[in-house]
Amino acid sequence: MNNPTHAQTTQTPEKMDVRAPDGSEIRLLLDMNRGGVCHCTLQPHTASIAGVHKSVEEIWYCIEGQGQVWRKEGENASVVDLSPGVCLTIPTHTHFQFRNTGAGPLCIVIATMPPWPGLQEWVEVEGHWER
Repeated sequence: MNNPTHAQTTQTPEKMDVRAPDGSEIRLLLDMNRGGVCHCTLQPHTASIAGVHKSVEEIWYCIEGQGQVWRKEGENASVVDLSPGVCLTIPTHTHFQFRNTGAGPLCIVIATMPPWPGLQEWVEVEGHWER
């Protein structure tokens, strides 16, 4: 997506636009100069590939399903439960992985700052859960 400065409106696409490097389904929403938003889906009973971002930070807001997110900053690691209404951050250089523990899709709205620069942004790391 480009980084427009004018007002925009969109609808969540029915089909995914791209498969993220972590294996989740991404539906692109909108980008501005300082950030972007996408809709992320992880199918039931699956775990993402663990990774780390080189330069972006993210805010995640769960809108559907049940799951967990593992985050590791230096030697400090934690797992948080995801359900609708839970909001969390993925700071730059934080290792993370998420999994769907429910019977339906796990859907998360993700704000990325700055906007997603491309596949070179994400690096696979050792994960918390087996895939």
